[in-house]
Amino acid sequence: IRNLKDIEPDLLVFYNYPRQIRASIYSTNMIESFNNVIKRKAKPKAEFQTEQSLDTFIDIQAMSYNDRYFNRIHKGFGQVQDTL
Repeated sequence: IRNLKDIEPDLLVFYNYPRQIRASIYSTNMIESFNNVIKRKAKPKAEFQTEQSLDTFIDIQAMSYNDRYFNRIHKGFGQVQDTL
């Protein structure tokens, strides 16, 4: 219990944000979606020659994912854009 009390302010920090965006903040949907993209695209390549080639592959996939969703407004963020 002592350890929980030490981290309590950090654990519940999302309550400081407007109610409309809380679900987007504590949800892992975006992370899981990105992980699925990486798994799906890496599967045909099965083995990478070096760790550097794997890093490069993941970097390219991350940049592509960011470009694709750059202008997307997540659920609730459009309603509180002026507040943030």
